[in-house]
Amino acid sequence: MPLFVLVALMAMLMLRGYTHSEILADYRVRSAAPADRVPRAIREGGPVIDSRGGRPTTLKVPDGRIVLTFDDGPDPRWTPKVLDALKRNNARAVFFITGTMASRYPDLVRRMVKEGHEIGLHTFNHPDLSYQSKKRIDWELSQNQLALAGAAGIRSSLFRPPYSAQAKAMDNNSWPVTEYIGNRGYLTIVTDLDADDWHKPGVDEIVRSATPERGKGAVVLLHDSGGDRGQTVRALDKLIPRLQGQGYRFQNLTRALDAPSAHTPVTGLDLWKGKAWIFLIDASDNITTVLVAGLAVIGFLVIGRFGLMLLLSALHARRTRARDFTWGPGAPVTEPVSVLVPAYNEAKCIEGTVRSLLRSDHPVEIIVVDDGSTDGTALLVEGMELPGVRVVRQLNAGKPAALNRGLANARHDLIVMMDGDTVFEPSTVGELVQPFADPRVGAVAGNAKVGNKDTLIGAWQHIEYVMGFNLDRRMYDVLQCMPTIPGAVGAFRRSALERVGGMSDDTLAEDTDITMAVHRDGWRVVYAEKARAWTEAPESVQQLWSQRYRWSYGTMQAIWKHRRALVERGPSGRFGRVGLPLVSLFMVLAPLLAPLIDVFLVYGLVFGPTEKTVLAWFGVLAIQFVCAAYSFVLDRERLTPLISLPLQQILYRQLMYVVLLQSWMTALTGGRLRWQKLRRKGGVSAPPAEPARQARPLDERPVR
Repeated sequence: MPLFVLVALMAMLMLRGYTHSEILADYRVRSAAPADRVPRAIREGGPVIDSRGGRPTTLKVPDGRIVLTFDDGPDPRWTPKVLDALKRNNARAVFFITGTMASRYPDLVRRMVKEGHEIGLHTFNHPDLSYQSKKRIDWELSQNQLALAGAAGIRSSLFRPPYSAQAKAMDNNSWPVTEYIGNRGYLTIVTDLDADDWHKPGVDEIVRSATPERGKGAVVLLHDSGGDRGQTVRALDKLIPRLQGQGYRFQNLTRALDAPSAHTPVTGLDLWKGKAWIFLIDASDNITTVLVAGLAVIGFLVIGRFGLMLLLSALHARRTRARDFTWGPGAPVTEPVSVLVPAYNEAKCIEGTVRSLLRSDHPVEIIVVDDGSTDGTALLVEGMELPGVRVVRQLNAGKPAALNRGLANARHDLIVMMDGDTVFEPSTVGELVQPFADPRVGAVAGNAKVGNKDTLIGAWQHIEYVMGFNLDRRMYDVLQCMPTIPGAVGAFRRSALERVGGMSDDTLAEDTDITMAVHRDGWRVVYAEKARAWTEAPESVQQLWSQRYRWSYGTMQAIWKHRRALVERGPSGRFGRVGLPLVSLFMVLAPLLAPLIDVFLVYGLVFGPTEKTVLAWFGVLAIQFVCAAYSFVLDRERLTPLISLPLQQILYRQLMYVVLLQSWMTALTGGRLRWQKLRRKGGVSAPPAEPARQARPLDERPVR
C-alpha cells in the first residue's frame, strides 16, 4: 500500500509535468531552408492549404472578410479577456489551441465553442514538427484531439503548425510536414498578416500590422497566451470597430469560406477517453497543489524543528553543565536502586548486560525477569551465581508484564529499567537517578547509544540516535514535555509507576505509553545526558524494518490513547497543550509529509529546474549536517560517522518513510501488529572507562 501511494503520487506529478510541457517538450526551432521542393502554387497561394487529396491547393479569404486567429491558448488570464473583447464587438474567430493548455483549462474551450468560435489544433506540446518523426507528429495530433474531445466533445480538421508564418515562407523542411498532415485529413492554416503582438510593440502598431489592404480579405495571426496580452486585448477593441466601419465582417474560417464546419461531434468510447483524460489532468493539478502545500508545510516543520532543537538543546546543555547546577534539594541521590532487566531469549547478550550492572558505582539490586525464554536465558544467569542478582521466571506474557513482575519483586523506591541487550557504563545508574533529587521528577530518560556502529546501517542508526533522539530529548526537557523514556535506559519512582497502574500492554510502545501517563499524572520527566547506555541496534534491513514499524505504530497508539491530554487542565495538562501536539507534528505528521522532499527532488532532477533543485537539496543537507555535527559535539562523539550522512538521506530515510506509511495504513485499516523479537548477536560492550570499584551485594553495603 505505501508503495502504491508513492507510485500514484509520482504518476500524478508525471502527468502534471506532461501537461505543463515539462516532459517531452522540444524547444528547437528550425532556421530557413531552401524551398525548391515546395510547389509554386503553394508559395504563391492563400493561407488555407489543402493537401488531403494528393493534389495540394490553397484557398484565400474572400474580400471584406477577416479571420482573426489566436495561437497557444487557452490562457486562464488572457483568453477570457480576448473572448470578452470579441463578444463586445460581435466578432468570431479561430483559436488554435495546444493540448497542454486545453487539458488544463477545458472550461475555456467550451466557452469558445459556445460563443460561436472555431477551434483548430496547434499540437499538444508546441514542438517544431520539422524536427519530429511521423510517429511523434501522429502523437501530437492524437493527444491534441483527445484534449479537445474531453473539453468540448468535438474533433477539428483545422491545424496550424507551431512557428509557422505565411505560405511564401514554406520551405523544404516544413512542406513535407504539411503534406503528411494533409494525408491525415487536416487543413493547414497559415497567415496573411502577422500582428507581431507577442513582441508587444504597442496597440497602434498591432492594429496597423493586423489591418489588410483596403477591401482585401485576410487571416490575421494574434495570440491569447504565452505572456502579457494586454496590448492584444486593447488592440481588438480598436481594430474590430474600425474595420467593421469599413464594411468588414469578422467570421470564423469555415463561415468566411462558405465551407462546412470544421467541427464534428465525438461520441462513444472516444468521448469517454477524452473526459477521463480531462478528469485525470484536473486531479493531477489538484493533487499537485496539495503536494506543493504539503511541501511548504514540511519545509516549515523541518526548518522549525531544527531551529528549535538547536536553540533549546543549547539552553539545556548550558543549564545542566553549569558548575553550580544541581537537580534538586535532595542531591546527591545515594539511595539503592532496583534495576529491572526483562529478558526473552537473550542468551547471547544477558551476561554482558548483568556484568555491566555489577560494575556500577551506585548500589543496585538486579532483577532479571525471564519472560518464558526458550534459549536458556534464566539458566545462564543463575549459573553465573553473581551476588545481588535475582532471577524471576514467568510464562511468556510480554515485556510490560515482565516489567510489572519485576516491579512487584523490587525492594527499592527508585526503579531503573533497561533492555536485555543493553550495556551500562559504571556511572550510568548513578547519573540516571540524580534527577530524583527533585521531588517533582517522576521519570528520567537516559542517553541511549548504538554500540554496534561499525557497519553502515549501524552508523546510520548512530547518527539517528545522537541527532534525532538525544537532541530531541534535550528540546523536550526544556519544554517539560518529554514524550518517551527509552526502554534501553530509563528510571522511575515507584510511586509514579503505581499511581498510573504500572506498565500497560495497550500499545506496542510501552515506554512512550508510560511516559505520557506519568506526565498526565502531574510528574516531571527529564533527560540525564550522562546516563549512557549502549544498545545493540538491528543489523539487517528486515530487523530494522520490524523495529521501526513497531515503534511508529506504537507511538500512534500511545498518542491516540492519551488524546484526552489535549483538553486536560492544570500542571498535568502541559503535556497535552505542548507535548502531544509537538509529538504529533514532529513524529507522525512531519515524517508522513517528508517524502515530498524526495519526490520533488526526483521530479526536479528529471524535469527541471535541475540546478535549483540540486541547490535546494544540498541546502537542506547542509542544515541537517550542522544540526548533526552540533549534536555530536554535545554528546562528545567523533564526527567521522557523519561522512555517511548524505547516503543516509538518500537510502536510510526512504526506508523510514515507507515504514511510517505502512504504520499509517495499519492504523487506518484497524490492523493489529504483534510484537516481533529481534535477533541479537551479543557483541555490544561499553567503551573503556576509568576503573570503578566492584559493586558489592546490597546486604554487604552500608545503608546511605
